[in-house]
Amino acid sequence: MRPAQDNQGSFLGRISIRRNQFVDVNNEQEQEDLELFQKHIADRFTELLSPPSQQPPSDETNTVASVAATDQIMSVTWLRKLMDVFLCCEAEFKAILLMGRDPTQISKPPFDRLVPEMLDRSIKALDICTAVVNGIDSVRHYQRLAEIAVAALEQRPLGDGNVRRAKRALANLVVALSLEDKENVSGGGGGGGGGNKTTERSWSFGRRSGGSSAASKGGATIGQLKSSSWSVGRNWSAAKQIHAMATNLTPPRGNEAAGLPQPMFIMSTVLVFVMWVLTAAVPCQERSGLANHLPVPPKHLNWAQSLIGIHEKIGDEWKKKEKKGSAGLMEEMTRMEKLGHSLIEFADGFHYPAEKDAAESATAQVAEMAEICRRMEEELVPLQQQIREVFHRIVRSRAEILEVLEQAGKLSAPVV
Repeated sequence: MRPAQDNQGSFLGRISIRRNQFVDVNNEQEQEDLELFQKHIADRFTELLSPPSQQPPSDETNTVASVAATDQIMSVTWLRKLMDVFLCCEAEFKAILLMGRDPTQISKPPFDRLVPEMLDRSIKALDICTAVVNGIDSVRHYQRLAEIAVAALEQRPLGDGNVRRAKRALANLVVALSLEDKENVSGGGGGGGGGNKTTERSWSFGRRSGGSSAASKGGATIGQLKSSSWSVGRNWSAAKQIHAMATNLTPPRGNEAAGLPQPMFIMSTVLVFVMWVLTAAVPCQERSGLANHLPVPPKHLNWAQSLIGIHEKIGDEWKKKEKKGSAGLMEEMTRMEKLGHSLIEFADGFHYPAEKDAAESATAQVAEMAEICRRMEEELVPLQQQIREVFHRIVRSRAEILEVLEQAGKLSAPVV
């Protein structure tokens, strides 16, 4: 079991025991719970900001040294850890909000405003989860193109036919990796006219039109890889969705800062942040200006320090990528694009037999690309499953909160 899950189990057990012992939650107990919750938030995001350092590679593994740090921010492994962190935070927050509490408490001011806003954010988060799961299908398509190129360039002896086949796959790969948001930038953000062109596109490559086998030969075009599985509206915008989620997300003040509104603000901030990261990581519909749509919590809040650090790293990288267009900031995709351009240069200058220095450099790059593909093969489907788990957790938690609100309404209703 992961340390975060160990902390979660002890935290939930502590709340359960204490709130079963006392009919009413007193202020001192609640303050202790809130402080511990904030500490867990800080600890978990600190681990995400500064993952354990990797052992330096030996001479024999230098060919894949640049992909050895699998915990790097925005890698598939790191994104999976982010999903675990979110699920742990959400479980602890729900315990604080609901466990052993008088239902009428969360129906009174200011909760009569805060709870509906939180539930509205959860609905928007479900749309983003759906979009991201489909976006990962696009990433898996990029992986298949890279695998075609790797298989061709690993052939020995390496001939002109192998190189041409690899070049076709690599050309489609780098176009797909740079095309996605470049169209969104030029389309004016999906508002009208040119924007509709981008929002009508499908971002999942699970099905291929016409049943053509062109993709398996490395010759498929982007237009041949459309799918009808995209399940958000044609004019839906990931950037606008994040912006809407962040609306009214302000830290509590005065007496509210020491009470239940504080963890509600913290959990809403974590929810919006996690959805923002996922949207930046993989292909999503219409993300223009994404870096500007996430409100940063005040820096004086201890629990927010590492979250702000992660936001700054990702935000700076997104602004660089957005100018030239990018399918996403997932670390494996970024490395794949760089390797793709380099191997295309090798293919352009290839003459049989290949020059020794050029062949050795290409062999190292092919080995790195193969390692990226291997990691994607192992991690992308589990990441999709975790995002689906986040989706269902949000649905369940929302239903539980609505049930408590219904109970509160019955308890506060006048007796006739």
